[in-house]
Amino acid sequence: MDVKFRARIQAIGGFLTAMVIPNMGAFIAWGFITALFIPTGWMPNEQFARLVGPMVSMLLPLLLAYAGGKLVYDVRGGIAGTVGTIGLIVGADIPMFLGAMIMGPLSAWVVKRVDRVLEKHIPTGFEMLINNFSLGIVGFTLCLLSNAVIGPAVQEANALISAAIQMLVSTGILPLLSLVNEPAKVLFLNNVIDQGVYYPLGMQHAAESGKSIYFMLASNPGAGLGLLLAYSVFGKGASKSTAPGAIIIHFFGGIHEMYFPYVLMKPITILAMIGGAACGIMTFQFFDAGLVAGPSPGSIFAYLALTPKGNFVGVIAGVAVAAFVSFLITSAILKLSNQEDGDALAASAAQSAQMKADGMDFLQKAVGGSSAGGTKYSFIAFACDAGMGSSAMGASTMRRALSKAGVDIHVEHFAIEKIPPEADVVIVHENLAERVRMSVQNKRIITIHNYLDDPAIRALREEIEKQYGKS
Repeated sequence: MDVKFRARIQAIGGFLTAMVIPNMGAFIAWGFITALFIPTGWMPNEQFARLVGPMVSMLLPLLLAYAGGKLVYDVRGGIAGTVGTIGLIVGADIPMFLGAMIMGPLSAWVVKRVDRVLEKHIPTGFEMLINNFSLGIVGFTLCLLSNAVIGPAVQEANALISAAIQMLVSTGILPLLSLVNEPAKVLFLNNVIDQGVYYPLGMQHAAESGKSIYFMLASNPGAGLGLLLAYSVFGKGASKSTAPGAIIIHFFGGIHEMYFPYVLMKPITILAMIGGAACGIMTFQFFDAGLVAGPSPGSIFAYLALTPKGNFVGVIAGVAVAAFVSFLITSAILKLSNQEDGDALAASAAQSAQMKADGMDFLQKAVGGSSAGGTKYSFIAFACDAGMGSSAMGASTMRRALSKAGVDIHVEHFAIEKIPPEADVVIVHENLAERVRMSVQNKRIITIHNYLDDPAIRALREEIEKQYGKS
């Protein structure tokens, strides 16, 4: 896949994630209310069950719309997105999650364009009046347009997608989606799949039946667990020693990015991920299992917390089967492989070092020839897709290491699209580097394979410690 094309797709996933992730608490709250209080729930309660409908049809889509609009044009964009989306909601007979994720950013973009046209023509003293009326007029127009035109179009598109996936469910070939899901995940396109397709459809399905298998099509932690267990037993060198720690973070912490480097190091193991995930989906189907909301992060704890009454056996079985199948296939691959894992890791380290050198050369040209080594860093940014999982762990590890060495500088984690301009250097996984280059300019970018322990991170830490006279 072309690097720039993949980066653009990843950027779409990052935008969708930035809409969904801040609202996951609200989605989980709705999931708990559904699991507990609907007639088939753990504690049926007619009064509390009345909350389920308004939350899923009004509150959650409006939160998505506000978040999407705010990403495009701050609070003003959030308001425009909410006003535009209410037209969709009132005119629809399904929860408008997909519509909100379209209308929210679109409404904000329209208001932003209108403001750019008007800003040079507003008389002094009339700014507030014109800004309020322009937002009101544009919002009014978008609300009517979304109700009459965009809403019906989104409903038709939603119906087609739902029918296609329902056909896969009814024919029993839903596990074939693993052929797409698993390669996409290790290319960091997992958020496009989950936040863009499966979670919105899952919310709609769960609103009708109280649970949905869609939430588990790409988020099952079992296959990744099986792969890492196999590396723990049959791996060699660094892969064998680091896999147990990765298991804890992946399976219990829900950060699936932890297993991506192990697949990328030995790409044939993607067969294990596909096989494990497909068998997990078949098991979920066999038990008619589902979750009440999207598990984010995809931890086993999140899975169990969002499992409705009567579904625990199916959910646990699906995770266990995925882990078992993935473990068997990965173990066979590792036993048959003659290549030392150390060689692959050494090659990865060399590639990281070369990219680091390229980044230093770029920085030298950008700042007029001064060396990167001469820059005294004060702000290091770790970046990842959502800015919450792997980058948070990397930043925390780096911060502790520098503090232990007596170096006190600012180390923080961000979503790629939220990297602040004042950051001196950006650390990011190599598969996301192109998106960082699209998002920021004139920054030193260090690409890595592992957010917790990577040769490029160690080299940067040593460089900083020397600059601050701590080594």
